[in-house]
Amino acid sequence: MLLTLGLNHNTAPIDIREKLAFSPDRLSHSLQSLNKLASIEEAAILSTCNRTEIYCDTTTQQADELITWLAAHHQLDENNIRNYLYSHTEHHSIKHMSRVACGLDSMVLGEPQILGQMKTAYQQAAEAGTLGKYLGRLFQHTFQVAKKVRTDTAIGSSPVSVAFAGVKLAQQIFGDLQDQTALLIGAGETIELSAQHLKEQGIGRLIVANRTLEKAHTIASQGNGYAIEIKDIPEHLSEADIIISSTASSLPILGKGSVETAIAKRKHKPMFMMDLAVPHDIEKEVGSLSDVYLYCVDDLKSIVDVGLQSRREAAEQAEDIIDIQVSHFQTWIRAQDASKTIYQLRTQSDKTREEVLQKAINSLNNGQPAEHVLQRLASDLTNKILHAPSSTLKQAASEGNNELLSAAQQLFNLKK
Repeated sequence: MLLTLGLNHNTAPIDIREKLAFSPDRLSHSLQSLNKLASIEEAAILSTCNRTEIYCDTTTQQADELITWLAAHHQLDENNIRNYLYSHTEHHSIKHMSRVACGLDSMVLGEPQILGQMKTAYQQAAEAGTLGKYLGRLFQHTFQVAKKVRTDTAIGSSPVSVAFAGVKLAQQIFGDLQDQTALLIGAGETIELSAQHLKEQGIGRLIVANRTLEKAHTIASQGNGYAIEIKDIPEHLSEADIIISSTASSLPILGKGSVETAIAKRKHKPMFMMDLAVPHDIEKEVGSLSDVYLYCVDDLKSIVDVGLQSRREAAEQAEDIIDIQVSHFQTWIRAQDASKTIYQLRTQSDKTREEVLQKAINSLNNGQPAEHVLQRLASDLTNKILHAPSSTLKQAASEGNNELLSAAQQLFNLKK
């Protein structure tokens, strides 16, 4: 039974999403803990700034055990998080995963980053050993659907993303960016996209701060920039007109004190800050400072509408593609169910055959005539194999279950 449990930017505010986010360096431990639940056979976790979702192959349709685990894992009262969560089962779960991968469930419609994040979730689950036949196949199917939607529709035609929206907001504040310096904190995909968009908009200079200088240097080289370590940010903060931060840090990178010092060095020249991280990279108190424009992920909702009309039209086409592909995956699942049943039937028949055969061999060893033994073997084998279905059919007839009787005639190719 496929089951999805999650919350996103539509169902939960950022402070709740922060509390239920999974730390990347602890994700393997979280997956293995999840996979120990009695009802869980396979599991994967997708955790981004805008959503946390758990995908499972489970023995139950109910999400209660998952909710209890999620709350306990984050040391929260499950009654305080239930109202923010949604769950999907079977074909609804299949469809939901495809919609997420295609960006149809994103804050920015059609944004491509989520597909990469889903691929990362798949890889992490594979490395943790919590993927199996069904969930692993579902992820691969989901990736194929997303590729088809990207190829066959205009869902990705407009350069609209969280990173792009942040750069457009900076332009609204500063106008021309050629005389501005941008400090990018982190080196993930969001920061790479931010650097790309800033370069396209003519940013004057880039400073990229990261724990790994090599990765930061690669991003900084896209423009007239240089790389620094995160610990050196206070020394360079006053140079930055635009700060965009997106790291996986569990604690804030920038505090109110360091920003106050930088503002004083700038002689109160305005600073634009975009905190795209969950949990926050920039202390909320920074937003109360004069000459600082601080925005977080949720603030982007008011500005992401630019360029979305063509994506909305493409989204309708994407929904049709997804519906067809969901049907294809369900056909595959039904085929697996048939294979299971056939395997069980053959295993049971093989066991019966071995029992009857061993009995016949013993009779031969005891000197009974071969012809008599063979006749007895054939009779025993027929009776044992047909006993259970014959009893079931008699019960069905007594209950007026004509549907089962008709199915048996079709199954055994019987003439009416």
